[in-house]
Amino acid sequence: MKQKTRIEILSRFSQVNPRPIIELNFCSPFELLISTLLSSQSTDIMVNKVTKKLYLKANTPISVLKLGLNNIKKYIKPIGLYNIKALNIIKICHILIEKHNGKIPNNRMDLEKLPGIGPKIAGVILNTIFNEPVIAVDTHVFRFCNRTNFALGKNVKQVEDKLFKVVPVFFKKHCHLWIVLHGRYICKSRNPKCNECIIKDLCNYYKIINT
Repeated sequence: MKQKTRIEILSRFSQVNPRPIIELNFCSPFELLISTLLSSQSTDIMVNKVTKKLYLKANTPISVLKLGLNNIKKYIKPIGLYNIKALNIIKICHILIEKHNGKIPNNRMDLEKLPGIGPKIAGVILNTIFNEPVIAVDTHVFRFCNRTNFALGKNVKQVEDKLFKVVPVFFKKHCHLWIVLHGRYICKSRNPKCNECIIKDLCNYYKIINT
């Protein structure tokens, strides 16, 4: 894809949604970290239902540890992989208290040392909480980038590296959320809504299916 086409795509996203908002509900960096961890192999809607009750009882590392592993499991049971996620939450709380004064680290290295926190979650935290121009690559971003030819890559790392190179600084802050929301509601894995797409005239996939 030509760079001018990428810029046009991002410009259209910006015009439609100049200030995209993450769909996970949170009131603190810690809440976002836990919610993003829970969102793996789950939906934001389900995570928000679970955390609405959980955060009323515990929404800090200390209060989560006081609540305890078994109670955490009860709250997040509707979430996929809740057993391992509950254990990771407890481990994260210990690490945050012992090594970071209960605060969320502001760098990728320390974030990715937390149990269950990989490059995608670290990227979301750095972008959303610390306003860094990081473009996290989840399934929506990966699918969109390869389907449209926006940033081709055989794996998440390749797509992330490509995005870092081709996305202008001006668009980096919101790029992740623009693509996530577009992938979630329009450029779906199955039955993408191409006729409703605001960039269909720029999309390689749309051209292929209509030839």
